[in-house]
Amino acid sequence: MQPPTPSTEKQTRGWRALGPGFVVAATGVGAGDLIAAAVAGQRFGLSIIWVVALGALFKAFLNEGVSRWQLATGTTLIEGWISHLPRWVAWYFLLYLCFWGFLVAAALVSACGLAAHSLFPALPIPAWATLHSLLGAFLVWIGRYAVFETIMKGLIAAMFAMVIACAIWIGAPASELLSGLFIPTIPEGSARLLLGVMGGVGGSATLLCYGYWIREKGWKGQAMQRRAWIDLGSAYTLTGLFGIALIVIAATAKPGDASGSALILALSERLGEILGPVGKVAFLIGFWCAVFSSLLGVWQGVPYLFSNYIQTLSRKKTDSTSSRSSSYRGFLLFLALPPLAMLFFQRPLTIVILYAVAGAFFMPFLAATLLIMNNRASWVGEMKNGLATNIILVCSLILFALLFGFEVAQRLF
Repeated sequence: MQPPTPSTEKQTRGWRALGPGFVVAATGVGAGDLIAAAVAGQRFGLSIIWVVALGALFKAFLNEGVSRWQLATGTTLIEGWISHLPRWVAWYFLLYLCFWGFLVAAALVSACGLAAHSLFPALPIPAWATLHSLLGAFLVWIGRYAVFETIMKGLIAAMFAMVIACAIWIGAPASELLSGLFIPTIPEGSARLLLGVMGGVGGSATLLCYGYWIREKGWKGQAMQRRAWIDLGSAYTLTGLFGIALIVIAATAKPGDASGSALILALSERLGEILGPVGKVAFLIGFWCAVFSSLLGVWQGVPYLFSNYIQTLSRKKTDSTSSRSSSYRGFLLFLALPPLAMLFFQRPLTIVILYAVAGAFFMPFLAATLLIMNNRASWVGEMKNGLATNIILVCSLILFALLFGFEVAQRLF
């Protein structure tokens, strides 16, 4: 293995070198995850904080598995799937990526429209949603990774600062916080919702984007494994704190009966009553930063997955981190434009059912493939999984498979 060059060593010194982990974690904090955490806090209080912490831990290990494969082999996980696993795996995920990408894009533009409208109601939600989608596409189209990461770090800082400040300001008994974090309890009737919260922390298919973002940073080889762990550990610690803050706010503010996006608005109104106008605005700004950073991360990262698939299946020897390729830009436009139609039409029931089932299937699918691929010494050499990593992956496989089972049972029967 080649030793790192002086320029690479310089890149890995200090906190300035961190970034891809924060970007992928923030990208995974979408509107659905915010709502799920808020609903859980509203219904079950502080006793279920441990679920967020466990979900963040699982996602950190899954994301580390993605980076482990890439640092060990020099190829992306997608290239590994195509090269080493049955061909149906590659075709399944390619179809899933297009379907999931369309619907998650529709959900994100809608959430951005709602967040902006709640702050500036002069424009209707569809107009704000369209502006956010086009702005995100424009920033990705003309920008480079360094610019994108800088913007994302700013949004992430504001998002965490605003929401966590509201949670601290509103307050919660320290004894209940510690009990909810370290003494796991499962309130009656909470199992499916808690699994959903656990699955939502830190994203799903967006975990794969991490491999492309560390390649943009120039991280290669076993020497970068420790750097990736520090990056991911720091990022998912903050993601866990963000989820816990949402549960604290929902459990303490006790908004009225509301569901979906209305719950977020009800929370902001309650914070306005408890903390005053500053608390309400701070929470709404944090909500906007969360959903827009997620949109921007999806617009920038997910086209890499599609482009890499197309290039690998067609056996083209091109750079998988090129954001100038026609396949990358074509998928960027696919995310930014067609889903806007969903703002004006309700989703057909069949699409919702398929989306829920496919989304729930992805996490056990990822855990299973990482268990297979990262335990083959002939494939990853000295960087094969250790015992602790395998235990965490097996636990995440079981729990996310249960979530998949719940989704299938509820949606199809």
